[in-house]
Amino acid sequence: MTVVRHSAPGRVNLIGEHTDYNQGFALPIALPARTVVTFAPSDSAEMTVHSDRAQAPERFPLDTTPGAVTGWAAYVAGVIWALRRAGHQVPGGTLTISGGVEMGAGLASSAALECAVLGALLRAGGLRLDPMEQARIAHRAENEYVGAPTGLMDQLAILFAQPRRAQLIDFCHLTLRPVTFDPDAHGVTLLLINSHATHRHAGGEYAERRASCERAATALGAASLRDVQHRGEAALAEVADPGAARRARHVLTENRRVLDTVEALQANDFAAAGRLFTASHTSMRDDFEITTGHIDLIAEAATDAGALGARMTGGGFGGCVIALVPAPRRAAVEAEVRRRVGEAGYREPTITHITAGDGPGDRATP
Repeated sequence: MTVVRHSAPGRVNLIGEHTDYNQGFALPIALPARTVVTFAPSDSAEMTVHSDRAQAPERFPLDTTPGAVTGWAAYVAGVIWALRRAGHQVPGGTLTISGGVEMGAGLASSAALECAVLGALLRAGGLRLDPMEQARIAHRAENEYVGAPTGLMDQLAILFAQPRRAQLIDFCHLTLRPVTFDPDAHGVTLLLINSHATHRHAGGEYAERRASCERAATALGAASLRDVQHRGEAALAEVADPGAARRARHVLTENRRVLDTVEALQANDFAAAGRLFTASHTSMRDDFEITTGHIDLIAEAATDAGALGARMTGGGFGGCVIALVPAPRRAAVEAEVRRRVGEAGYREPTITHITAGDGPGDRATP
């Protein structure tokens, strides 16, 4: 049987945090960094999985069920389970994972792994599924096998990614529209600032935020917060629970910011986009309460030093900040962020210039 290789990128969400499971809008890009999977199929009824980030391989039967495999290998087992559940044959064999997307940074390393594994299995089995169906299978693996109550954004962002494009995702209608995102062509740099404070998706805080949004929607007699988007913040006067009202206010205002950011990018108005980034961070800090003092410090230092705007990206409670920076201010922004983070006693951040990358395929990180 032929050995196949498949890779998938991580993602950065430019704006639109915790809107996916609320049927709202988001605007992600794919990262240049990729997770690579090499698959050697065999006649075995089990899968052996090696990772360059694990000391020992994991082995499990192809007829695995939720709860049988835990830890990092659960994402691999979950894809096999979800693919078989959808009625597709999955060959056994040996999977070897080379991780290019950093784990725990809020960059969708789990979805990158799912999409890379799924692509390798599909190619090995001669199967063709459209990207939307692939996204649903990978999402089912994460939700139902791993038990992480995430939305569909990560899988869609990865599977539909295009170079120098963001994807405007409408989760109510499950549509995607590419939006040109090439700040470098206009003298602006997108910096990814990794705090190295571990971000965890499957924790109770994420689930609590999702439950709060559902309570707010129920109080408003709506199936989701998207159903009251047209009413704006005034609708939230009917939500008696002040915590749920704050969470819902973030979602409603964030949806508006996503659409405003698209307009700004179409006009190449990166100053306006930067202001929207900063407003999004403020909303995540004050209304959704998913930032940390460490993350807030990074975003503030970047804007103080001349960034057009900065915001946390990802599910929250750690991870990364992105900043739109005029190219001549890049060195000053990086220096100020490092200085203030160091003075506060935190680990030195990793700061990277990133661009919008391509979707899955047979290639490694450039």
